Amino acid sequence: MRALLRREGREGQSLRRLGSAYRSATYRPLLPSQVRLRRFTPVGFGRRGVDPDEVTEFLEQVAGDLARAYAELAGVREQNARIKDALRRWQARQAPTAHELARR
Repeated sequence: MRALLRREGREGQSLRRLGSAYRSATYRPLLPSQVRLRRFTPVGFGRRGVDPDEVTEFLEQVAGDLARAYAELAGVREQNARIKDALRRWQARQAPTAHELARR
C-alpha cells in the first residue's frame, strides 16, 4: 500500500492515475492466471513458511486490482441504467407516433 502513496514509481518511472491510486505507466493489472500460478519464496533457515512481506505486497496488489475492477463494474452498471432509461423515454415518445401511423 505504501507504494501506492508514493509520488514516484519504481526506478523513477512516470506515474499515471488509475482509479484512485497512482501507478507506474508500465504497470499492468494482474491476470487470473498470475494469481493462480503465484509462488512465494520460502523464508530463511530456521523458519517455516513464506516471506510475509512478499505475501502482503502481493495481497495489496490483488486488492487494488479488485477494487478498480469493482469500481469500473459499478460505472458500467450506472451507464447501462442511464442508457436503458434513455431508451425507455425515446420509446415512450415514439409510441404515439407509431399508433397514429397505424390508424391511417
